[in-house]
Amino acid sequence: MRNVPFYASFVQDRAARAALCGWSVRASTCRGRVALKSIIRTLFLATALCATPAMAHFQTLYTPDLTPDAPADIRVKAIFWHPFIGGPNVDMPFPLEAYAINRGERIDLMPSLSQVTFAGPDNQALAFDLTVPVRRAGDYVTVLVGEAYFDEAAQLLIQPYVKMILNAGGLPSDWDVPVGLPAEIVPMTKPYNVMSGSTFSARVLRDGEPLPGHQVEIVYLNAVPDMEANRSVSNGVVPPDGGVLVATTDDNGVFTVGLPRAGYWGFGALAAGPAFVNEDHVHISQDAILWVEVVPF
Repeated sequence: MRNVPFYASFVQDRAARAALCGWSVRASTCRGRVALKSIIRTLFLATALCATPAMAHFQTLYTPDLTPDAPADIRVKAIFWHPFIGGPNVDMPFPLEAYAINRGERIDLMPSLSQVTFAGPDNQALAFDLTVPVRRAGDYVTVLVGEAYFDEAAQLLIQPYVKMILNAGGLPSDWDVPVGLPAEIVPMTKPYNVMSGSTFSARVLRDGEPLPGHQVEIVYLNAVPDMEANRSVSNGVVPPDGGVLVATTDDNGVFTVGLPRAGYWGFGALAAGPAFVNEDHVHISQDAILWVEVVPF
């Protein structure tokens, strides 16, 4: 879980933030205080990122095979947990949006959502199944927009914007095209057949613009979901020493990392979105998440 950053805790106090803004109505309406608000945002995000613990929790989208070779209804698990260690799991709120984009056409997945109870080694929590109808060749950029939930440890709202990309028939079509999310990771390497031992590159966007100098957390899906039993099965990989793996975007919002092991890897640009506080003065971390598959070489 995320730790409580000192500065974030400080600015959470309504009176303190009102004083910083110069009046006591809403931090989001502090007109003419843009520079000060920018400083506050920078300090808040910096402390939030620096306080990240060894293994972060990620909103996960998972299906056993990202490259179906025939038309099929592809079942996907949506789980909120610690994927490197399989737990603890967190109850996942009902998503705001779920859809797939194939050759520019948007497919609504909300009617396919069904709630399940998913068990990790420590506990069980609410998760969701959804179905992607693969009917023709091309990429199926699968997107889940999560409802913001309040993280007690970090004392902020967290809203995930998650992508996972299926491909049918070997025809690439949409994988490198931005969806238009407030916080988004766009692959620059085809994301469903990255070779183990090779590198992967992607660009982090905030409101469609490259986000330079931003940290991206990297996790390995060690706790593989059992699609039928609704529980995780460990690959037996030991998390690395030194805390969570992190890459930093360059001036163009691009990061590149080496991926040494076959399996699923998640990339999380935490607090990448434009939101700062909501109408109740609660800080919002809009997180861009991308899942890719690394295949044996």
